[in-house]
Amino acid sequence: MPKFIVETSARHVHVTQETLETLFGKGATLTKKKDLSQPGQFACEERVTVVGPKKELANVSILGPVRKADQIELSATDARSIGVAAPIRESGDTAGSGACKLVGPCGEVECSEGVIVAKRHIHMTPADAETFGVKDKDIVAVKIESAERTAILCDTVIRVSDKFALAMHIDTDESNAVGAGREQYGEIVKL
Repeated sequence: MPKFIVETSARHVHVTQETLETLFGKGATLTKKKDLSQPGQFACEERVTVVGPKKELANVSILGPVRKADQIELSATDARSIGVAAPIRESGDTAGSGACKLVGPCGEVECSEGVIVAKRHIHMTPADAETFGVKDKDIVAVKIESAERTAILCDTVIRVSDKFALAMHIDTDESNAVGAGREQYGEIVKL
């Protein structure tokens, strides 16, 4: 079975243009810091503070481009530490999710929902999906071998689009649990 890169997705925020302007001033635009593995996605110079009932997380990166809805992606550890109940969800599925406040240099935005722990997933093109014998929304198990720990992560969702590049995304809790290094690979396994 072919392997694919496994990337650690650290805490980050996606914002609307309206939220961006509230946090950084009228007419604000996102400043690209570096491209990410998914085409058209990038890490930004702009950073915010995510405030929960218990404490806050400072210096959280914004990912671009702007979106139709605000979304705050934290690890379960991050969410618990700031006192936010964040469900495990696929990106974009924020209805009824955790609440927080975003603070920027020019203002604050109260998010009544939008805080999630991103469900681990593999981005694939349609050609990749054919190679791996899977389809969009399939749930698979992935074996990740590292020098320190080998693990099988079940409940991994397949996401297929011609706009994607082949890569698996796990959060920092999962990355630490499997001892993932800077260049980590996984393979789909049958249980």
